[in-house]
Amino acid sequence: MRLPFPAAPKRPLLAASFAVLAASILAVTAYPPTPALAGAPATTKTVDWPVYGGSKTGDRYSPLTQITPANVKKLQVAWTYDTGETTGLQTHPLIVGRTLFAYTPSQKVVALDAATGKQLWSFDSGIRTGQPDRGFSFWTSVDGRSRILFAQTLYALWALNPDTGKPIETFGNKGCIDLRNNLGAESPAGTVAITTPGTVYKDLIIMGFRTGEAEPSPHGDIRAYDVHTGAMRWSFHTIPHPGEPGYETWPKDAWKYTGGANNWTGGVLDEKRGIFYAPTGSAVTDFYGADRIGDDLYANSLLALDANTGKLLWHFQAVHHDLWDRDFPAPPVLLTLKHDGKMVDAIAQTTKHGQIFVFDRVSGKPLFPIEEKPFPASTTPGEVASPTQPMSVAIEPYARQRLTADMLTQRTPEAHAWAVKEFGTFISDGQFVPLSVGRQTVIFPGFDGGAEWGGEAADPRTGVMYLNANDIAWTGGLTEVTAAGLGAATYGSQCAACHGADRKGQPPTFPSLIDAGRTLTPEQMTTVIHDGRGRMPSFSGLGGETLTALLAFVRTGKEPEGRAIGVTGPAQPLPVPDRSDKEELPPGSSSTTGPVAKFRFTGYRKFLDPDGYPAIAGPWGTFSAVDLNTGKYLWKVPLGQYPELAAKGMKDTGSENYGGPVLTASGLLFIGATNFDNKMRAFDAKSGRLLWEYTMDFAGNATPATYMVDGKQYVVIATSSARNPKAKQGARYVAFALP
Repeated sequence: MRLPFPAAPKRPLLAASFAVLAASILAVTAYPPTPALAGAPATTKTVDWPVYGGSKTGDRYSPLTQITPANVKKLQVAWTYDTGETTGLQTHPLIVGRTLFAYTPSQKVVALDAATGKQLWSFDSGIRTGQPDRGFSFWTSVDGRSRILFAQTLYALWALNPDTGKPIETFGNKGCIDLRNNLGAESPAGTVAITTPGTVYKDLIIMGFRTGEAEPSPHGDIRAYDVHTGAMRWSFHTIPHPGEPGYETWPKDAWKYTGGANNWTGGVLDEKRGIFYAPTGSAVTDFYGADRIGDDLYANSLLALDANTGKLLWHFQAVHHDLWDRDFPAPPVLLTLKHDGKMVDAIAQTTKHGQIFVFDRVSGKPLFPIEEKPFPASTTPGEVASPTQPMSVAIEPYARQRLTADMLTQRTPEAHAWAVKEFGTFISDGQFVPLSVGRQTVIFPGFDGGAEWGGEAADPRTGVMYLNANDIAWTGGLTEVTAAGLGAATYGSQCAACHGADRKGQPPTFPSLIDAGRTLTPEQMTTVIHDGRGRMPSFSGLGGETLTALLAFVRTGKEPEGRAIGVTGPAQPLPVPDRSDKEELPPGSSSTTGPVAKFRFTGYRKFLDPDGYPAIAGPWGTFSAVDLNTGKYLWKVPLGQYPELAAKGMKDTGSENYGGPVLTASGLLFIGATNFDNKMRAFDAKSGRLLWEYTMDFAGNATPATYMVDGKQYVVIATSSARNPKAKQGARYVAFALP
């Protein structure tokens, strides 16, 4: 018997208060162009890249035209900057005047001469972390005399003098604020990591953050801070409190124990109207939601907030009661489109599952039809899946939606035979099929998308959007939680989702912890647990007996006997300045917990053949252009290669890719992104034709930036090979220019 879903079956696609919206729209004075930094030599012509994503609209578009389709083949390396470190680098650099701001993999901040790559200064917060850091924010006063560079290290937001790299001590506590604060006493403890920069609006910086994907995780509140003092000016509860709209879409007390629904991607801004748009992630835990039955607003939602007050203007939820980790993967983009014969200010949002949703950015009205489609009920005890999910029915998905037997790999007869046998054990019936106990369900496109965090580029002149996507299959399932010792229980709740119940992981994306136990000391493993690394969040609160038991289980698969190996005692606090609002910190461990989970995720599994290649037919990565005036695709091409397959004639396979494109007014698309071939590419925006490529030492798993200094246009990208551990490792910035 199918259980009734608690929310009303006929739900509106969006909720808006147009009267409030009209009253809240404010015009702001436009800032003058940001001058070159103090002491910089005069330039003949300087064009900045002063915002994450190129502009506050998120279009990754540059007006520069010096590099053209006709001369792009002449591009050569202009300079490089080696960080001297070897882990992942995903930074989208920020360029103001003659200065380029960048991170190292350990989140040191460096300022470089944008024309030469020479280091000008560096800043080390003292906080050790391996989390990705994707960009910066920059504030300039209306008169242009005051400037602040906002940088982040783990949970700390720093206000730096952009000329010197010194903290501005009037901001927060000696130059920084701690985003673990101000989440409310009810918020569970857990990871807070700022991987994407905030959005500057007037004298505010609006911040989201990354958190863990298992309990306990904190509430994903979106907050705005005063750029001068660091004082919090407003907060929006993405998990509504009692009496707030959306509270009725959760169980009564879920707001006390459930976390997530966080804006980890960053957002975009309609500066004239004062509207901030923020996509949110999933509520925890990602794959079993018996303790959060309901639609779970405002998880998996695109939010339009009054940037002055944080008041909700309208929202759209793309996934009700998410059971598939289908959080929004990237910020949206703002464009002006021709719709029904009129020009409409619009917002477009991509998804992990290949859908494009387009709305009137003021009212939230869909510009292309969206329908609630029926999907299967869950067969897992205690779970109640949403009976419907919204689907964009006029714009074709940019990634394949359902894996069938005729789509399996033909790379070799042996690989095909293996894939057919393995596929026969899966459930594969398209989107939004709830995970099952004891059998793997195909997620296609995979858990990483579809679209991913690199975002898309768009032409503000034409309304054409350009996006790269992954197009490979993953699988996932559920298993019953059984009684276990402290080490096994901690591993099951915090580690097994990525590294598997057997601790074998799925290298290279999810490393084997059996191998780690052989190569890392307990002290080294503790450092990774507390600091995080790559896609793994930090677990800084793990200490004492719990940490000891976890280390023993990870290393041996058994509970510790007697006095355990490894590190004992409480976790050491990370070196951040004393916080000024300690009374508002969440408790060290949540005092309120939801129902004990009966099932947990079996782990992320890519559907790879025995040789490590995707077990489905290609292309495995794509690059597309879609005209958002009509919803029609203009072109789609494979993106990426495996060098060893290309050498055998398989050149158009595509590959996994992370990091987005940038577009120039001359009609060029620059993109790195691809995991295995280490290439930087330039495509013709009109046709999708490849015009230029260059093989770098490391992969460009980041979004490039383009700028001009002294009349010369540069294209720069961060490179590293962390997603391909078989490759030579390093982390370097590479800038290209014409001779």
